[in-house]
Amino acid sequence: MPRLKSSRKRLRQAQKANLRNKSVRSLLRTSIKKVRLASSKAEAEALLPQVVSVIDRTTRKGVIHRNAAARYKSQLAHKVNAMPA
Repeated sequence: MPRLKSSRKRLRQAQKANLRNKSVRSLLRTSIKKVRLASSKAEAEALLPQVVSVIDRTTRKGVIHRNAAARYKSQLAHKVNAMPA
């Protein structure tokens, strides 16, 4: 356990941020999984804009890096385009 008052405060802040980030990251992963497991191309194309929005929101909150967000979006778009019609 931290001994300094400032270290104790940083620990409290880090724990709060960890809880916030965990829920945001969970939503991100769930939404990405929905697109990947979509049964049809039309369904995946309908979900894609919503998932891109979730990815952008997660990036704005600082939970993931902008390059990681770009990678997620690129991979999802490639996967949806490669689906059979």
